[in-house]
Amino acid sequence: MAALVIDHSAGRKSSGHPHEHRPATPDTAPSRERVAMPLVTVNGVAISRKAIAAEVQNFPARNPGEGWRAATRALVIRELLLQQARRLDIRAEQRADPDGRRETIEDALVRGLIEREVRVPDADEETLRRFYENNLRRFVTSSLYEADHILVAARRDDREAFAAAREKALSLRSSLTAAPERFALLARDCSECPSGALGGSLGQIGPGDTTPEFEAALIDLAPGDISPPVETRYGVHLIRLTRRIDGRQLPFEAVRERIAAYLAEHVSRQATAQYVSLLIGQADISGIAIDGSSSPLVQ
Repeated sequence: MAALVIDHSAGRKSSGHPHEHRPATPDTAPSRERVAMPLVTVNGVAISRKAIAAEVQNFPARNPGEGWRAATRALVIRELLLQQARRLDIRAEQRADPDGRRETIEDALVRGLIEREVRVPDADEETLRRFYENNLRRFVTSSLYEADHILVAARRDDREAFAAAREKALSLRSSLTAAPERFALLARDCSECPSGALGGSLGQIGPGDTTPEFEAALIDLAPGDISPPVETRYGVHLIRLTRRIDGRQLPFEAVRERIAAYLAEHVSRQATAQYVSLLIGQADISGIAIDGSSSPLVQ
């Protein structure tokens, strides 16, 4: 039996469906060229080549040089923060995440330093309301759709079968053009999705519930319309939109806390980046060039 079109993995990481074709990307494949690794020091403290080599795995890159620079920069910044934490005699208890994993002593020091040194003010009511008014489209509930479909199942990697599915879908579409009221009957007789037993009904669906191609076709339909054949990794579909429930504007009060959290995180990231830039500008770093600032950029 063919897979149901509703795809709960859409919008998240790939489900790894065996029928999904992923084109090769040779232009982004890592190069095998060797890269010279000069000695890197931070205020006289060396960053070992072994540590850099281990850190590189966290920075996928197109070539070894790019990966080396990204990993080295991250370790230089970490060393700067640790040096500053020790200089200021930062004390921070190790915390555990919801899964029980405890942070390292060094992670606790860096966190304690940032919490003490990087202070950001809370956004006032006027700022929160201004952000809301300037971004109204971000605070609208998603539209919902009630739709039916007919699936002619085929694997994309089977060209002959997929071409046959396309031809069958075109034939069904021609029949429906002449007699659209036969959609449910044809779904029961021809659809290779379990929804066929329900006349093709998928019930109420929203963003991310179906494949991207299916969703794009659905958005373009008006109630009562039947789509042309839509190709997805499951096969070829004919879609009928029966009802659209448009999203509604959420009031400020319903999203106030969400806006406050977003702005706090955004400002905190910016302030932390500026603090790191200031530390870089004041440090003696050799072996790699990293831009810094000699004075705070923003108060």
